[in-house]
Amino acid sequence: MSDCHCGKQLSFEDCCQMIINDLRLAKTAEQVMRARYSAYVTGEIDFLHDSLHPDNRGEFDFDSTQQWAESSHWHSLNIIGLKAGTEQDKTGSVDFIAHYTDADEVDHRHCERSQFKRAESSWFFCDGQTIAPEKIGRNDPCSCGSGKKYKKCCG
Repeated sequence: MSDCHCGKQLSFEDCCQMIINDLRLAKTAEQVMRARYSAYVTGEIDFLHDSLHPDNRGEFDFDSTQQWAESSHWHSLNIIGLKAGTEQDKTGSVDFIAHYTDADEVDHRHCERSQFKRAESSWFFCDGQTIAPEKIGRNDPCSCGSGKKYKKCCG
């Protein structure tokens, strides 16, 4: 069994695919964040739209989202911070780093704080703000989770 794209040590089928295919509700903002990352990896653009808060769906561009998702090679997701977003909360935020390589073969570390709201029993992504990445020393472990030194991995 290989781990889910989101980094959890569950199969994709038992983890994010259940949420993406609407077979299980995400109970937390973090679960929606992980499922959204997996949706970028697998090209599930409809889920990216449907997991947006209804107030924000008018801004969604299917074509550019699909082009970006499919032209990028997704390496890993690291959750670096959580604030609220549990079953008992109405709002929450997830800080994360997504490692990917774009169509021009340039490596990226996208650092973001994503905001979520719960409406009835479902969590929705509202918006995200870029946050400054933590400074990583060349000899520190790489933040992608590979176990290698940063300079030998994503550095």
